[in-house]
Amino acid sequence: MKDYISREDAFALLRKYNQDHFHIQHALTVEGVMKWYATELGYGEDAQYWGIVGLLHDIDFEQYPDQHCIKAPELLREGGVGEDIIHAVCSHGYGITVDIKPEHEMEKVLFAAGCSREVIQKGADMLGWELTELMQKTISAMRSCEDEINNAMEQL
Repeated sequence: MKDYISREDAFALLRKYNQDHFHIQHALTVEGVMKWYATELGYGEDAQYWGIVGLLHDIDFEQYPDQHCIKAPELLREGGVGEDIIHAVCSHGYGITVDIKPEHEMEKVLFAAGCSREVIQKGADMLGWELTELMQKTISAMRSCEDEINNAMEQL
């Protein structure tokens, strides 16, 4: 993977556009889930990168919900984020708000974390997994980072 923004800088950028505890907790959860999937799928050396993509994936949602994944490139570029992360972040809006198709397995995992059953099913299909497999793995991933997220939220 390419050079990327530090986790500390990514969290600061997230906080610049997100103050609601729900959105911050969601970002931390997706970060942890993405890191878990990176390791699970054989990309362990890139787990931090996958995590940063997860952390930033909804950067524009709190302030610009009607422009989700459309406003994100501008916010991310202003924060010094590279085009590879911008592509990954925006690809989770594929077919919903943008036409940026998930290409890398990481992007497909992020897409599969969608909010509607239809999107989740499309993500599972992209990955070549049954929906139940995706759900079981995601629950395991969420459990793996639950304590860390709770501790982080207490510190806010």
